[in-house]
Amino acid sequence: MKQMEVTIMGQSYLLGCPEGGEAALAAAVAHVDREMSAIRDAGKVKARERIAVLAALNLAYQLAGAPRETPAPEADVDDALIKRLDEALGHDGQLL
Repeated sequence: MKQMEVTIMGQSYLLGCPEGGEAALAAAVAHVDREMSAIRDAGKVKARERIAVLAALNLAYQLAGAPRETPAPEADVDDALIKRLDEALGHDGQLL
């Protein structure tokens, strides 16, 4: 595992990073830094630990509210699944 030095709100951190994950980690660090800096700049919270917790909660809330991307099932896939279930259940347990 590779190590990357990053800066969040002026503080340096040494983080482990899987090979090839540098860009994703840098984007995540930038996102966290923006969120924490916005909370700090609002002026209501001064403690770094409290800012970090609030930023984590804000980011988790954003992720929880994000729409999930699930592909719509294809009709032929549904039909094939129903057919397989019907075959497995036999005539007494047919779904349709």
